[in-house]
Amino acid sequence: MNRAGADLQSLRGATVEIFSAALKAVDAGAALKKKVKLAGARLKVFDSDYQLKDHPVYSIAIGKAARSMAAALDEILGSRLTEGILAAPSEAETKAALLLQQLVSVGQVSAEEAETEMFRGVVRKAIEQDERHPSISSTLSERWRVFAGGHPLPNQASLDAAREAINLLRRADHERALVLFLISGGASASFEWPLEARVTLEDLREANRVLVSCGATIAEVNAVRRAFSAVKGGRLSALAPQAQQIGLIVSDTNAGEEWAVASGPTFAPPTDAPAALDVISRYKLAKSLPPSILRVVEDTATEKPQVSSGIHHHLLLDNRSAMKAAQLAAEERGFVVEVADDIIEQPVEYGCGELLAQLYEGKGRNEVEVFCLISGGEFACPVRGDGTGGRNAETVLRAAIALDENASGQTGVDADGWHTVVLSAGTDGVDGNSPAAGAIADEMTVERARTRGLDARRSLEQSDAYTFFHALGDAISTGPTGTNVRDLRIMLAS
Repeated sequence: MNRAGADLQSLRGATVEIFSAALKAVDAGAALKKKVKLAGARLKVFDSDYQLKDHPVYSIAIGKAARSMAAALDEILGSRLTEGILAAPSEAETKAALLLQQLVSVGQVSAEEAETEMFRGVVRKAIEQDERHPSISSTLSERWRVFAGGHPLPNQASLDAAREAINLLRRADHERALVLFLISGGASASFEWPLEARVTLEDLREANRVLVSCGATIAEVNAVRRAFSAVKGGRLSALAPQAQQIGLIVSDTNAGEEWAVASGPTFAPPTDAPAALDVISRYKLAKSLPPSILRVVEDTATEKPQVSSGIHHHLLLDNRSAMKAAQLAAEERGFVVEVADDIIEQPVEYGCGELLAQLYEGKGRNEVEVFCLISGGEFACPVRGDGTGGRNAETVLRAAIALDENASGQTGVDADGWHTVVLSAGTDGVDGNSPAAGAIADEMTVERARTRGLDARRSLEQSDAYTFFHALGDAISTGPTGTNVRDLRIMLAS
């Protein structure tokens, strides 16, 4: 077998270093500081100038990058900022949700107990008391009101934040103020207000639970969310048509689909966006969604979205930013790099097969020591079992199984004895219901697992990829990163 390339351990180390470099490059606060400058009474945003004069300045920051972006804006504007509303899942809230999901999966807590706000509050408080690092909200001025919205399901704070933002926008509209929207992925749950009063918080939670686990793409999920929300699909910015509005976006969607970030609170969806009722029909969700949700979706099926015509949107970061940074980091190591920008949202089993095929084709075509294939996006990954994991860990587990089959000659793939390393991780630091961002594997991973009594295929069937990789020490754990530009997949062959 040809083992002339880099040794496996070095290859794994390089893969992790490439991911770390990409993560550093998509720091949301740093990106905002580069594009937003204050000079006296003039605010420069990208190439546009805004005269502040005596106008009030408000900000609404939502999503996983909200804290980083708000802290940066606070530093830039100082006392020029009149008031801000921030809604984002706190680290404690995220950890509490993950912990409760894990406790339910092993039978230590009932699903009914885990859903009660009192029980969740006890767990959240215990985690907060055990935190070793101060929250970034402690660095914000008191001009900000911070709400620890839920994720992946909305909570009471999600509703409180949206209600206060609605009130702020009505005031901003009356004052003809300047409003800066700082929008990032993850806000669909952490910032919410139902379109009709008959929809309860429990209805919203159940609807989100059904949508995120049905296997639909994020665009399809958001199409349904927009249909029953008073703050999505442009309805938020439409509350202040007389205000001057700026939208700064950290995108966790496909290129050119910034309207889908956080279900588009300041964007009217394009005419070719998925229709909510079509999504419900395609994934057979009519019997799973709460009746109140289904009625609102049916009532709004023909409604034309409204949005403020005066808002100016600017893209700060997106998945391409992470892929470009990863490509640069790999090239700096002397690797030949290709970006598979056509493999984005495929079903996870198909996407994994396509990536490995392109990796080996590229390695065979390029006579180099190390070939690197990079891709991004979010594979569609339905939950089948009650284990702990997410689409990134499952992506790596599927790749590890394929690599093991290749090594044992069970497939027709000719890898020519190359070392292969696969890493997939979420740039937000969260993967499904696990506490990790993703995982890393190579052609020896499944064999290592066998020696420890771990069954890769059983873990796959139970949607338990995180447990598998955690036991091997191969989970990629970053903690919440304060940014969110989708997943990043890095594959090396040598």
